[in-house]
Amino acid sequence: MILAIAGLVTAAGVTRATPASIEDVFNVPDRPSLNFYGTPGLMDMPSAEVMPDGQIAIGVSSFGGNTRTTLSFQATPRLSASFRYTTIKDLNLRGFEDFRDRSFDLRYLINKESRIWPAVSVGLQDFAGTGIYSGEYIVATKNFSGGRLPGKIKVTGGLGWGRLGSSGAIGSPFGGPRPPFEEGSTGGEPSVDQWFRGPAAPFAGIEWQINEKWGVKAEYSSDAYEQETQIGNVFTRKSRFNFGAEYQYTDRIRIGAYYMYGSEFGVNFQFQASPIRPPTPVRATPARPLQLRPSRASNPAAWGTDWITEPGAPAGLAEAMKPRLEAEGLELEALQVTAARAELRLRNHRYATTTLAIGRAARVMARSLPASVETFRIVIVENNLPQSTVTMRRSDLEALEFDPQASDALLAVSGITAASPDLPGAVRNDDLYPDFAWSIGPYVSQSYFDPDEPLRVDAGVKATATFKPGPGWEIGGTVRHRLFGNISDSDRLSNSVLPRVRTDSVLYSRGSDTVLANLYVAKQWKPGNDVYARVTAGYLERMFGGVSGEVLWKPVASRLALGVEANYVKQRDFSGLGFQDYSIATGHASAYYEFGNGYHGQLDVGRYLAGDVGATLTLSREFANGWKVGGFFTLTDVSAEEFGEGSFDKGINVTIPVSWFLGTPSKRSVSTTIRPIQRDGGARLSVPGRLYEQVRGGHLNALEDNWSGVWQ
Repeated sequence: MILAIAGLVTAAGVTRATPASIEDVFNVPDRPSLNFYGTPGLMDMPSAEVMPDGQIAIGVSSFGGNTRTTLSFQATPRLSASFRYTTIKDLNLRGFEDFRDRSFDLRYLINKESRIWPAVSVGLQDFAGTGIYSGEYIVATKNFSGGRLPGKIKVTGGLGWGRLGSSGAIGSPFGGPRPPFEEGSTGGEPSVDQWFRGPAAPFAGIEWQINEKWGVKAEYSSDAYEQETQIGNVFTRKSRFNFGAEYQYTDRIRIGAYYMYGSEFGVNFQFQASPIRPPTPVRATPARPLQLRPSRASNPAAWGTDWITEPGAPAGLAEAMKPRLEAEGLELEALQVTAARAELRLRNHRYATTTLAIGRAARVMARSLPASVETFRIVIVENNLPQSTVTMRRSDLEALEFDPQASDALLAVSGITAASPDLPGAVRNDDLYPDFAWSIGPYVSQSYFDPDEPLRVDAGVKATATFKPGPGWEIGGTVRHRLFGNISDSDRLSNSVLPRVRTDSVLYSRGSDTVLANLYVAKQWKPGNDVYARVTAGYLERMFGGVSGEVLWKPVASRLALGVEANYVKQRDFSGLGFQDYSIATGHASAYYEFGNGYHGQLDVGRYLAGDVGATLTLSREFANGWKVGGFFTLTDVSAEEFGEGSFDKGINVTIPVSWFLGTPSKRSVSTTIRPIQRDGGARLSVPGRLYEQVRGGHLNALEDNWSGVWQ
């Protein structure tokens, strides 16, 4: 199919096949356009292209009663994943006037495009949903320069199964039959036995990017839209051909208009952004040049060590360093100093990248300490948890500051080792405790995918306060007052056969406009060089209160961490102050692993809030600037029938650093979890201050990945 279309393109005067990118032809970023499913493609049909590594895309499309909103993520250079929410008007299934559905896609690039060979990808569409969009495909795409035509041309051809094999089928290459779509399916379970089974049909298309703004598309579709045209009367399909024109409005936004299936007009909005390229570059205050010591020959007195015998010398040095550290967004916790070595323990209040804080601290030490102090030891302390000890020679800092290979050279001669739980004989900052902090600001709470109202929102004001009477102790709480919203308007009350640990969320929303979201006392400390511990008690979250304890083993140089958490909790009442009768002991053993290049895995095995036993697997990717995108799923001894709609718990986690928007350094971030549906099975307690995320950012792998920050 693709060879036949390529022949037609050649006959039209497009003579030079090349994998040249759009950036080679126009001065715009090289990224594929998205189809109506929010993935690289034509209109309904996919292409073999991939987005740039790490790219996040949002697609919103509508035609013929079909509205699709898709979030896609290029998780690796070859693998991408998508989550989609769909509304099909007038398709009366499950007793609703409009059909609403959630689905997941995966696609993998088998072969990258070369001068001779096309790109080839394989994809699974709606592989774990109700199956209404279920389909698989193998597709190839080749780029051509325009020749006598301006711009760039892409030719695509492929073979589809399932939904993508329902029109113009040419047989069943891998056998069959394929079960039809089941109206009563609750979805959620991968239909592995159906993949690439049943009839297969060819599809094809062409895209002409005329210039840096305008592009046109045409495709031959292999989707018969059987559910929309046979089960329901959503629209009339008169043709297999679709046509469209698209306009690149900005670097990130592309919009299009289309004529679909000979009967309908459609629109498509595409937004693509890279976590690596923020809209506003993050600009920290330029670091002060490293203050150099005078040479020993020119000023031997400056290198003397008599100063260490003077009464109060370490305390005086600490006092001198405090304002200099504060100017850099850092705070001194302790200073231990000898004639030749100094260890500085500090808090980092400003920088999401820990190495940036380490570099600024090293400059302050160079400005503040006598010339005889050659060895710097820097320890970042996170809520009374010393993370690691970074050891540098002062002479190396002085020699390498302007070296072209400064980062690699300094890393090679520096040490990153375990930090001891305490620092005997150190001068401590008496101004740290007691510490009281508070804030007042807006809050927004979302509820997704109610069939009657896909997005429900409550908004209001919240007040948060923390009191720290001593090292490791924290008393904290949050009060929220709802000003407006519609979450409590939902009529979707729980029908769960399990203890209702999450599905009564509507009743909690109705309970009161003013709620005590949490109120707790916590203590965390470091029992050993590689061991961290936490105990928390109180109202731990909106629905549960009780006691939680955690121990984490995480050596500084290890990619692996192991943890155990045990909780005994009782369900809070809907007003938020008292308790209901339901109580449970719940907990998990956890394993965390850093695969490298920002990829992380987590496996939690244990007992969940509803009493079910199983495991949660989480895979995520984190970028150097703090962006984090991941997915998770939980399987327990609760059957799909007992769990209900969705069959098992799963979802997507997204964390966005505030600095990505503001362009100034900040440790704050905004996080959200998108679940296709929240049920009671696989529900885990939410506890403030779990240990692993507090600790790992200051250990070897995270520091090495961002080591260049030392010089920024």
